[in-house]
Amino acid sequence: MVSQKQSRPYQKQFVQWLLKEDQTKKAEPHAKHAWWRVMCLTGVDYFSTLGYQPGIAALAAGALSPFATLILVLLTLFGALPIYRRVAKISPHGEGSIAMLEHLLPWWQGKLFVLCLLGFVATDFIITITLSAADATAHIIENPLIPHFFDGQEIPITLVLVALLGIVFLRGFHEAIGLAVFLVGTYLLLNLVTIGVGIYQIVVNPINVIQWKNLLFENHSNPLTMLGISLLLFPKLALGLSGFETGVAVMPLIKGRPNDTEERPIGRIRNTHKLLTAAALIMSFFLITSSFVTTVLISPEKFESGGEANGRALAYLAHLYIGNGFGTVYDLSTIAILWFAGASAMAGLLNIVPRYLPRYGMAPSWTLAVRPLVLVYTAIAFVVTILFRASVEAQGGAYATGVLVLMSSAAFAVTLATRRQRARRETATFTLITLVFIYTTITNIIERPEGIRIAAFFIGAIVATSLVSRVWRSTELRVEQIEMNETARQFIAEESAGVIRLVANRRSTGDEPEYLAKEKEVREDNHIPASDPILFLEIQVSDASEFAEVIRVKGVEVGEYRILRAQSAAVPNAIAAIMLDIRNQTGKIPHAYFGWVEGNPIQYLLRFILFGEGDVPVVTREVLRKAERDPDQRPAIHVGG
Repeated sequence: MVSQKQSRPYQKQFVQWLLKEDQTKKAEPHAKHAWWRVMCLTGVDYFSTLGYQPGIAALAAGALSPFATLILVLLTLFGALPIYRRVAKISPHGEGSIAMLEHLLPWWQGKLFVLCLLGFVATDFIITITLSAADATAHIIENPLIPHFFDGQEIPITLVLVALLGIVFLRGFHEAIGLAVFLVGTYLLLNLVTIGVGIYQIVVNPINVIQWKNLLFENHSNPLTMLGISLLLFPKLALGLSGFETGVAVMPLIKGRPNDTEERPIGRIRNTHKLLTAAALIMSFFLITSSFVTTVLISPEKFESGGEANGRALAYLAHLYIGNGFGTVYDLSTIAILWFAGASAMAGLLNIVPRYLPRYGMAPSWTLAVRPLVLVYTAIAFVVTILFRASVEAQGGAYATGVLVLMSSAAFAVTLATRRQRARRETATFTLITLVFIYTTITNIIERPEGIRIAAFFIGAIVATSLVSRVWRSTELRVEQIEMNETARQFIAEESAGVIRLVANRRSTGDEPEYLAKEKEVREDNHIPASDPILFLEIQVSDASEFAEVIRVKGVEVGEYRILRAQSAAVPNAIAAIMLDIRNQTGKIPHAYFGWVEGNPIQYLLRFILFGEGDVPVVTREVLRKAERDPDQRPAIHVGG
């Protein structure tokens, strides 16, 4: 029997392994690739939806599936594509539409809005993992060469696929563009062959088209009715819109022109436009043709749950018309690209936390390590798989909700940007597109509310965890760098001949009488000799919702008084960081002087957390205590009054 003491070294090793920084996050950050190769990386998510999209479309719209799909294609080409081409132009470094909204909506409202959007991003990516794994399972079970022993084992098989994905990321995963090119190229070629054979079957057996037309006119009397119903039904097909957000997120990987700069990457933007346009055109072609051949050639009952074409309509046609050999190759290709789509989604999830939450101070320290996040996301994927019973159709609504909310936010961000540029015609166009996406999103949520429920869970968890973390980390130093101008450095150099005394001042009028009164008060309260020089230190709160930042200090003279002025998200943290920087510059311990504050301490605590102010001397001392453990090296805080 292993004793508790003997097990502790293993526990320590496990924790160290779990929290170790994963090098996959740093994999080839500067590698550039041709736009069409990067398109394949986004295509493992975007194009893989062909594995289940035709079946979901047939279930949602029935005989009207080709018409509803045509409307979806029009929205793709004349709605989503223009929006994301503009996103690529405005945000060329891969930040995407969420970062655009973050910049357009400052302060706390912008941060909270971003946190809500991150909830929908989590919904999108988690459901991508579970939906892709569930569809891969469908292709495994329905393959005629697979033993009947696996019938009815959808949930266990899907859980195994999700677990394998998690294991790969625990060991370390590197997104290989070469593998993506192979998977996407093979998959699209197999789909092209399958659809081509399907069209051939329709041409040589026109009875199929006649039966479809009869079914169409039995339920719908005239073309206008069909159009109206198709407009109402197409939001259920919104899965076919996925992939655009990923397309702009991978922009840093796209090779531009040799004369591109980080400030003006014109070549990269143009090549991203090519990527988005090519992907949209390819997907539009496959969406329309696959919807047509599957609707015409497959009887409606086969799309139902338990039917041979449920979640795998094109695979069903491949087996039926080309043979089990080709069909098995098609199944293997589909399983591979769906698995890689899940891997791409997991990689996206692992990039969300470091991109946003640490900058807000809203991420616990363990979220900076990959492996704990992999375990959390894998556990959530397990729960979602079990709740939805590994059903492709049941998860379609949740997936579509995540996709549509992100696209609506992108449209809204672009509309705000064009409005600020006072481009009236473009603003009107993008406003109309935004309204269409909002309508589509609301319709999808009403029809299939499970998506908003999952998103609400993620939003609640992200907001709660983020706020607790923000409060917990509020007394960190929170400053990335201190930059002082020449005047400020000169003031400090002159002060370093004696005791460096900083008088914290909240500027009002900024004239000589203000500094005279403050100097008199501080010298009397702290018994500072009139012969000792002092420096005033003033911090103006900029955006209190920010967390880590670069503080720029400038020296200013008002009459005979010398002042160090800076802007920061939090006054106490900025003062502490500046004092430590002065200590490091001069080798002397600076002293800071404050006055007492009066009022409810809880009120001051909330003011500090929300507005970066509050009981400044107390919080400054606590920040210094955490940043400098040695009391002899810690800058001194004095409070008089």
